[in-house]
Amino acid sequence: MTRRILAVAFVALVVLAGCQSPGATGGSDPVEGTAAGEFDYADPAGDALGWEGGYWHNESIPVTVEDGLNESERRMVVDRSMARVEHLRGIEFDERVPVDVISRTTYREEYTGGGNASDAMATFDNVKFEALFLVGERNDSLAVQDDNRGSNVLGFYSPREDRIVVISESETPTIDENTLGHELMHALQFRNFEANFSSPTRDKANAHNGLIEGEASFLDGRYGEHCGDEWECATPEAAGGGGGGGGSIHLGVYMLKYFPYSAGAGFVEHRYDDGGWDAVAGVYDDPPASSEQVAQPEKYGSDPPRDVSLPDRSTDDWERVTPGGRAPYGEVGVGGLSAMFGYTYYEQDRHPQSAVLNPLNYDADGDIDQSSPFDYATEPVAGWDGEKLWVYENGDQTAYTWRIAFDSNGDAREFARTYRQLLQYWGAEERSNGVWRIPEDESEFADAFRVTRSGNEVTIVNAPTQSDLGDVHSR
Repeated sequence: MTRRILAVAFVALVVLAGCQSPGATGGSDPVEGTAAGEFDYADPAGDALGWEGGYWHNESIPVTVEDGLNESERRMVVDRSMARVEHLRGIEFDERVPVDVISRTTYREEYTGGGNASDAMATFDNVKFEALFLVGERNDSLAVQDDNRGSNVLGFYSPREDRIVVISESETPTIDENTLGHELMHALQFRNFEANFSSPTRDKANAHNGLIEGEASFLDGRYGEHCGDEWECATPEAAGGGGGGGGSIHLGVYMLKYFPYSAGAGFVEHRYDDGGWDAVAGVYDDPPASSEQVAQPEKYGSDPPRDVSLPDRSTDDWERVTPGGRAPYGEVGVGGLSAMFGYTYYEQDRHPQSAVLNPLNYDADGDIDQSSPFDYATEPVAGWDGEKLWVYENGDQTAYTWRIAFDSNGDAREFARTYRQLLQYWGAEERSNGVWRIPEDESEFADAFRVTRSGNEVTIVNAPTQSDLGDVHSR
């Protein structure tokens, strides 16, 4: 299931607009064979590119958005949006895409609250998010992610059902055209390309979705640029920002999950600038191998991730937790590491002045880049080259070992320095020989940590107490 989620840029935790607001009817693009500035709106003899269901991509339709859209109006909006996506992407819709519009309350009731995770999966995910200093031991990481989805998902496309669901924030059904365009692009992707990639880790998911969500985000950005200028758009002004449905949003988890949209759009734009849509389509035959290749497009195809070795050196009391249906180890990549450091800028119990780094991405004018608000290639993570995170349990206690490889010794040294700064941010005190301890009363991440660097690799061992560190991973 691919989703469009709320585009967020945080300054003093304010949610900004992620989509363009609608405007009045604008000009139209001339069709070949007509005079400049004129357009022949007659229906074509066949199914022409940029025309669907009786409407051209730049044609006005008789809908009233202020009081919501009835069934016939929604059908007109969908038909014209399909024509617009065809016009922008250059691919024909051979069949209509079913589109349902539901309320956010219905979405929360019917599409959130998985509740089917195995004990191993729940333990593994909790420890992984604890390792990222995003969700502490007293919370359920799967529930936190579920709450985020309930608040910020704007719509989704189901490849299995070949169906789009758009979430309306008003009691009367409305459609945000940018969201619709985004999801229609997903329909074209799964109908025309091999987009069902196997993504066994978070890094691989961010890499593959960096292409899928990146292309859809790049296209819906172009879609929004036409609204109010060249096109009349049916998005009601109150929904034009793509605002989510309220509720709490965990900003660190959000930053991790927003990677494909923020970095992905830049990756696709880089490919598009190199060779147009043909270059973008070619990536489906050779998708990015890591989130690093998405965040730093120049590394795509030339800097594959390393297969990091991290042997099991635990005692018999500690056993590895290996959930089924995915890789037995964790791999969060530059998206996860950036969220780990960047969350300190938003973490509510402390102050941004003490943050490890500012994760926001700024444009040439010094403003937050609305199309790519987060920087996932900051200095502490830019040299990432591979990783493995193994989760352990001993009764009701958990621990982990984590080895991250970098391109150079200097990159590893910079990461280790920043990671120690992160430990201090969360209240850790250095004990001896690379060992740190977060006291029980300091934060929900109270544990012992051993941080060592060997050449271009950094190894982190976590355990409940300092004496447990050697049992989890002997030196």
